[in-house]
Amino acid sequence: MTDKPRAADPGATGSAPGAGKDTGDEPRVVIRDKRKLGKVTEQPANDASAADAAADAPAEGLVEEAEVVVDEIGGEAEVSGPTVVDSPAEPNGGTGTDTPLGAELESLRTDLEERTRDLQRVTAEYANYRKRVDRDRNLVQEQATGAVLTALLPILDDLDRAREHGDLVGPFGSVAEQLTGALAKFGLTAFGEQGDPFDPTRHEAVAHQTSADVTEPTCVQVMRRGYQLGERLLRPAMVAVADPE
Repeated sequence: MTDKPRAADPGATGSAPGAGKDTGDEPRVVIRDKRKLGKVTEQPANDASAADAAADAPAEGLVEEAEVVVDEIGGEAEVSGPTVVDSPAEPNGGTGTDTPLGAELESLRTDLEERTRDLQRVTAEYANYRKRVDRDRNLVQEQATGAVLTALLPILDDLDRAREHGDLVGPFGSVAEQLTGALAKFGLTAFGEQGDPFDPTRHEAVAHQTSADVTEPTCVQVMRRGYQLGERLLRPAMVAVADPE
């Protein structure tokens, strides 16, 4: 607790230091800062001299921290006592609360990138799997269709021979045309006509001769027609080939 400033009384007993000086000197004002650390002993009200003496000396339980002496009012005050230096304020991030948050955010970002890469890899694998399954399904379907059509090729050969002899007439001819049209819907096509250039990948030569009428190897006679399913060869055509002389 800080007492109010009190001017020194030259005539009072037990006055503050400087009371015995000549009255011609300028008055001095003494300011004392006292803080209460314990219980202060009360002084009797009727003993003025004892109260002044107690005011001059530090009371029991009080500590005089600093004394400010003002030579004249409005003058520069001198402060005696230890110099107080403010301690620097701690930065906001000194507690380290932001570091765990940043580490957790970085960990979450790393997990997200890893999961994204996993998802992209799984998506690509699934797309490749679907393509492979579709390709295999089409291949199996084509093989099954080719096997069935290959089993029907002898029947088509008999129809061709009957057509050459003029036997495909009436209802029998209608049935033959319907059968040929139905097989064509599955992609079955016939090849091998007289006059076609000889192709060893599609023609099977069973006879060979020379002729001045051709300029390249040519199929001059078709003994059995060939068939293919799309781009797949089911059976080559059996032909006789003539070479130029």
